[in-house]
Amino acid sequence: MKQSAWLMGATLLAAAGVVGADEMKVKVTSDLESVTVEHEGEEVEIKRDQDPDNRIPKDYTQTSRECPPFCVQPIEVVPGAHTIGEIELLEMLREREDGEREFLLVDSRTPDWFEKGTIPSAQNIPWTQLHPESSTFDPFVAESLLLDEFGVKKEGGLFDFRDAKTLVLFCNGPWCGQSPTNIKALVGMGYPADKIYWYRGGMQVWHTLGLTTVEP
Repeated sequence: MKQSAWLMGATLLAAAGVVGADEMKVKVTSDLESVTVEHEGEEVEIKRDQDPDNRIPKDYTQTSRECPPFCVQPIEVVPGAHTIGEIELLEMLREREDGEREFLLVDSRTPDWFEKGTIPSAQNIPWTQLHPESSTFDPFVAESLLLDEFGVKKEGGLFDFRDAKTLVLFCNGPWCGQSPTNIKALVGMGYPADKIYWYRGGMQVWHTLGLTTVEP
């Protein structure tokens, strides 16, 4: 696992006594400096970049993307699902680390995007694995994900979603349809919409705010 360069640099500075937690100038909110999560067995502190000269990666500076497929997504993907922002996601992550709630954070992007960096603790489940119209869709893979990753049970040939996990999905940003496609596919299979949360801002807004990313 590789953490973003600025986070590694900040860690070194802190160790040298140059930067301390009480000196953090760029917080998430006035009351929230950071949230620590576990990613691939290691603790990662999610916080905003402290370097005023930091800029977002080139992949996310493009503002003109052909629609379709890169159309601006609505606030509500499907009725009953929850749309959240950065503060809500960070609070959910904090509550999960404190044992107050359980959910699976899902990066719905294709692996090539995921490998460029993701939100700490996210699991890559590309939209292509769940959407029936994807050229690479395999119903056996989709069923395995439901049963092995999402906590769905199967009885008498039917899926039982009563104990299904709460899911938080995201992709590249408000113009990206990969997580909305995953959400629609899951609801179409019978997944309860009220167990699905959508971080609409995705990686573009995450980078714009200078929040920590990790590379798998």
